[in-house]
Amino acid sequence: MATAFETHGAFSWTELITNDVPAARKFYGALLGWKFKEMEGSTMAYGVISAGEQDIGGIMATPPEAKGMPPAWGTYVTVKNVDEVAGKVAGLGGKLIVPPTDIPKVGRFAVVQDPQGATLSLITYLPRP
Repeated sequence: MATAFETHGAFSWTELITNDVPAARKFYGALLGWKFKEMEGSTMAYGVISAGEQDIGGIMATPPEAKGMPPAWGTYVTVKNVDEVAGKVAGLGGKLIVPPTDIPKVGRFAVVQDPQGATLSLITYLPRP
């Protein structure tokens, strides 16, 4: 059976970008019982969120290029080919916010904005061993 990491159109990951990672970890850890671990091999500080034994999302500090952005949750949807899907956005009235970009050891992602202004991250994961 295919997982959300393999199914085109499936919500597969969620991520918090915040200006206070320690405070967010404390809040969500106490509220929901989440555990946090650092992602190995990442080029930036990135915490993986776990519910029980399942990795369900990530948490990271607001990157310099997004300075001033309020803390926000973002969602990733799996697609078979992120470059192909991102290429359709403008023709459908949307906007490409972040062009297709590699995430080492994870896959390739893009951030799109729909015609109403909502944003969504698309991702094509590397094959899992």
